[in-house]
Amino acid sequence: MLYNKFSDYLKKRYGSKVYKLPVNIPVTCPNRDGRLNSKGCIFCGEEGAGFENLPCSMGVREQLEKNSKYIGGKYNSDKFIAYFQNYSNTYLPLEAFEKYILEACLDDVVAIYISTRPDCINERYLDFMARVKDEKHIDIVIELGLQTVNYHTLKQLGRGHGLAEFIDAVFRINRYGLEACAHYIADLPMDDREDVKEGARILSALGVKQVKCHSLYILEGTVMGDMYLRGEISPVDKEEFIERTITFLEYLNPEIVVQRLLGRAPEERTLFCNWGTSWWKIRDEIEEKMMREGRYQGSKFNYLNGSALMADI
Repeated sequence: MLYNKFSDYLKKRYGSKVYKLPVNIPVTCPNRDGRLNSKGCIFCGEEGAGFENLPCSMGVREQLEKNSKYIGGKYNSDKFIAYFQNYSNTYLPLEAFEKYILEACLDDVVAIYISTRPDCINERYLDFMARVKDEKHIDIVIELGLQTVNYHTLKQLGRGHGLAEFIDAVFRINRYGLEACAHYIADLPMDDREDVKEGARILSALGVKQVKCHSLYILEGTVMGDMYLRGEISPVDKEEFIERTITFLEYLNPEIVVQRLLGRAPEERTLFCNWGTSWWKIRDEIEEKMMREGRYQGSKFNYLNGSALMADI
């Protein structure tokens, strides 16, 4: 096994193919509405992450039914994940959040995945999600935007939080019997391979259950886009991204599920994405290099549980 693939995990967990269905609800982010900032993270576009979502004017049930009909017919699947993808979903008032989550508890939904920020995790929300999990028999995974463990990079990105908030969020999620997924960008120009290595080590030590890796894309109209056009920031080359991704996997606990190795961006307004190459071609290059060099997820996962004592035990 090169790495713990999401598709393999889903088949093992639910007995068949399972597909994520994006859900779009009217929510914003404390980094946009003025509570922390009004500009957002320097890489984030106006539409957030959900550039392929249905409009939030549609109800949750309607979005899920429409998407499940299309995806289910196309891929012959009858099990789905309701994915609350855009912005910081737990930033909603609790009553509104509860309403949207309960609307997603349909018969063919086996799990609910919820994207949010580490500083938008609160025990009142976790208590509700834990009850939904137990009463509805639906898995709950909370996807936390981290991007990097380097505080200086987090500050440059305008994230508005540090590593402490992420650690606190994961500890609380774990205590409630829910699962945490970390979003991580391996090719941030401000980071290096040591940052990526330390990112894998910290995620493993914290006990996150899943990771979603991203390749950096740069959008027109963002702060980072303006920096790119002025020549103030340069993406790392493809070979460096591939090496960083493999290094990340080598230090990552092999039990952690890897949702993906890189993503893609909307064609409109994109200044840079995946070196002008299809995402799946780069994924194949990563896997081919791992096979060729005998590298795999967890091959260097030997640093926890008092590693300095291991030679004497």
